[in-house]
Amino acid sequence: MTNNLVLVRHGQSQANAGGLFCGLLDVPLTEYGCEEAVHAAELLNEAELWPPICFCSPLLRARQTADAFNRTLTSPPERTILDWRLAERNYGALSGRTKHGVRAEYGEEQFITWRRSVHVAPPPMSEEQRRSLGDAPSELGLTESLHHVIVRVGQSWEQAIRPALHEAGSVLVVAHGNSLRALCAILDSLTDAEVQALNIPNGHPLIYRLGADDQPLVRGGEYLEPGAALVAAEKIAREGGT
Repeated sequence: MTNNLVLVRHGQSQANAGGLFCGLLDVPLTEYGCEEAVHAAELLNEAELWPPICFCSPLLRARQTADAFNRTLTSPPERTILDWRLAERNYGALSGRTKHGVRAEYGEEQFITWRRSVHVAPPPMSEEQRRSLGDAPSELGLTESLHHVIVRVGQSWEQAIRPALHEAGSVLVVAHGNSLRALCAILDSLTDAEVQALNIPNGHPLIYRLGADDQPLVRGGEYLEPGAALVAAEKIAREGGT
């Protein structure tokens, strides 16, 4: 028996458009991002993929994307479950800063290390910055490495997503560039180097078909629009990565 796990990064956010380190800042989609979300849902309609369960990051940009799926899918999810473990990586003191400004201040090597390495976290945000995040749970701390994200996403996979996949046979996950990279790292048993090279483009459904042992039938999954997804991922890579 094959189960379908559908991964979608939210559409373009205002922070994406502005070239910002966003992390846990709760920004909305741009108009273009809303269009990306609708198009992603239309691709699922064309593929006749209608997962009955959706797991979604509670951040606004992900919820807006999931809402577009609910409005557009021929058969929308019966349940949408918000899970903070799927939230974007906490970029600490870099949150809200422009990527261009961070690169100019700290240099290319440090910029890439903070952005792409698995085990190095950016400097922590202040307690005042942390309080401004409102309801974000304390487990997300003052900063995170990608490894921290892999740990919490792994908990969501084992405790919530995987059991739902066995129950329903098909599950939709709407989340963020880094939380989806983390989930791909778990599904594909990626090395650190492979994780560092991985970019997840906005609004491109990535389908993992999993066998009875929950192993991907195709390593890396399959995009519904592979050519367009590759172009979008390469653009992200040129900008320094997800």
